[in-house]
Amino acid sequence: MALFNSSNPMLKESTYEGTIFQGMSTTQEMTLKGTVNKFGFLFVLMLCSTVFSWGQFYGGGNPMPFMMVGVFGGLILAIIMGFKKQWSPFLAPAYALLEGLFVGTVSAWYDAAFKTKYPGLVFQAVGLTLLVALVMFLIYRYKIIKVTNKFKTVIVVATSCLMLFYLAQWVYFAFTGSNFAPFTNAATPLGIGFSVVVTCLAALFLLVDFDMIEKGVEMKAPKYMEWFSAVGLLITLVWLYLEILRLLSKLRSR
Repeated sequence: MALFNSSNPMLKESTYEGTIFQGMSTTQEMTLKGTVNKFGFLFVLMLCSTVFSWGQFYGGGNPMPFMMVGVFGGLILAIIMGFKKQWSPFLAPAYALLEGLFVGTVSAWYDAAFKTKYPGLVFQAVGLTLLVALVMFLIYRYKIIKVTNKFKTVIVVATSCLMLFYLAQWVYFAFTGSNFAPFTNAATPLGIGFSVVVTCLAALFLLVDFDMIEKGVEMKAPKYMEWFSAVGLLITLVWLYLEILRLLSKLRSR
């Protein structure tokens, strides 16, 4: 029976299986402390590039190159790490920097759009993201919500459906220039309700990620998996932040 299943490509049971010889141990094994430390390092790197792209936006520069480099560069590195996990110690820092370019540009755009009527929107989103992440960690730590196989299956299926829906939206917009589901961006009860559901899904996915990391430690995955797992957690945290930012912007637009 699979120990866990995650739709986050960076955090799946198959990610850890086969990475060390069965029945053998090594002095360079994945640890929880090591993963947390590496996540913290990647988070700081992302903040640095976020501040840089934010400054470029308000400095009058063209934000699109930073956004495109961040999106596609980060995607390429994530795919490479998916196939070459042992390269994670070298690629993870670069990924965090690229992710920051994207996050900083998006954040600056929201800040500029709501600066007059609703100042501080981005900082509220950051604070709420960190608060939600802390709450979800405590929920996982004290087993308030047990991450069972059924729970993980529901979260994985729901997230997969959402990602397919977002992909279909993007493809449709690329070819037609319009959105076939405009309610997702509208500050209407339906649009706000949609964002609430997606934000809750992103928050619950943190529980799955925490479980993935714990299982990796138990399976004595090699040391480089700390970097790989830290990237996976960073992906979910950024997703949660973007959904909270989107939700707050809708609430402030009513």
